[in-house]
Amino acid sequence: MDFMELIRGLHNLRPHHRGCVVTIGAFDGVHRGHQAVLRSLMAKGQELGLPSVVVVFEPLPREYFSPLDAPPRLMSFREKFVALAELGIDRLLRVRFDERLRRTSPRQFVEEVIAGGLGARFVLVGDDSRFGRDRGGDEELLRAGGERFGYSVAATSTVLEGSERISSTRIREALGAARFEEAERLLGRPYSITGRVVTGKQLGRQLGAPTANIQLRRIRAPLNGVYAVQVQGVEAGRCWPGVANIGVRPTVGDLVQAVLEVHLFDFSGDIYRRKLTVQFRHKLRDEIKFESLAALQAQIQCDFHEGRRLLGLNP
Repeated sequence: MDFMELIRGLHNLRPHHRGCVVTIGAFDGVHRGHQAVLRSLMAKGQELGLPSVVVVFEPLPREYFSPLDAPPRLMSFREKFVALAELGIDRLLRVRFDERLRRTSPRQFVEEVIAGGLGARFVLVGDDSRFGRDRGGDEELLRAGGERFGYSVAATSTVLEGSERISSTRIREALGAARFEEAERLLGRPYSITGRVVTGKQLGRQLGAPTANIQLRRIRAPLNGVYAVQVQGVEAGRCWPGVANIGVRPTVGDLVQAVLEVHLFDFSGDIYRRKLTVQFRHKLRDEIKFESLAALQAQIQCDFHEGRRLLGLNP
């Protein structure tokens, strides 16, 4: 992964950050459509001899207004940071979305951030990019700002998969329907979730199925249920097979925010605080509420048997 500078907020912009090529967006998933935008941005940066800057908002605006109803994130901020760095982006400006920013007009955002703080020489606009109060900032407004402040603007063309536009919404729909091959085509890689193993309530161990509890760092995930998975980070150079559950544990009934729990087949080592990447391969079933812990325990053993079969292991 190449080094990428993270600028934590507008108050951390410094004079040496002025002079760059810029794009703005959510970039949730950093899918193939996003990758085309970002490669175009980097190519323009190389042409002009300027660093590439991606501007994102945290939390995402829809999460700010309605956290429980916002679309589930494909990526945590950390995962997005890693994906952008791997592509070769030079700088990531994380702008805090709060009440002050919500009231900022698009013209003010262009003047204070794009032209003022960043000193942009070139701005690349995605086909659905919006910013500023009431999402009023668009390509037309950016072009008007460019005439005033001396930067150029270009718009990217839509990237299609089949006859449909590649989008984060389409990927969420594919994941929700367990169409993992389609999601992989749209993303350009298998869908995965990366997080650190943290201490859980040891319920899985009590049920005879010890699990690694992995931080999701989001309110909801685009998946819900039980899955056959491959896990990276357990052992160098190896994907470890297992079964994962994403949900709120309705049988126990103790959660509002979703958790990711992974049982690794035939593994007994200590992976506490380890960072794991979970790739989802097959959906086994939806998350359901069982009448008793004994019924849940019996189903877990069925899940393990089916997971092994789908991953090509001996049951």
